[in-house]
Amino acid sequence: MVVLHHELQLSTSGHGQVVDITADLGRWLADIGGAEGMVSVFVPGSTAAVTTLEFESGCVRDLDEVLERLAPSGQPYHHDRRWGDGNGFSHLRAALLGPSLTVPVAAGRCLLGTWQQVVLVECDRRARRRRVVLTFVGECEGGD
Repeated sequence: MVVLHHELQLSTSGHGQVVDITADLGRWLADIGGAEGMVSVFVPGSTAAVTTLEFESGCVRDLDEVLERLAPSGQPYHHDRRWGDGNGFSHLRAALLGPSLTVPVAAGRCLLGTWQQVVLVECDRRARRRRVVLTFVGECEGGD
């Protein structure tokens, strides 16, 4: 069994941008020969999240609208009063979605549904540079 780490570097435009990282994840698994195991996907920080969804414009828009209803961007938050940065809603959205997920890997592929992609959701109100940490735990081709 091996434990391998990798980081993706992404630039986002802010406020609700959803970035499909499924292909990046698949390329990394192929590069390391990840065959059987699990891959963890984690975004450090408290204003971005990782989840799965069908990455198409309607679903992305629906997600943005649901998050706007749950944690409206125009509402004052205690966080904003304390820090004055106006992104209290961003922290709440990221907390609701979560910073990580684990995906099973078999035969060198993520076991995702047909219309399921792994995505980063930028919850902050401004453009950001994001790191996404990937950790594979399992067996690689060649028996590592």
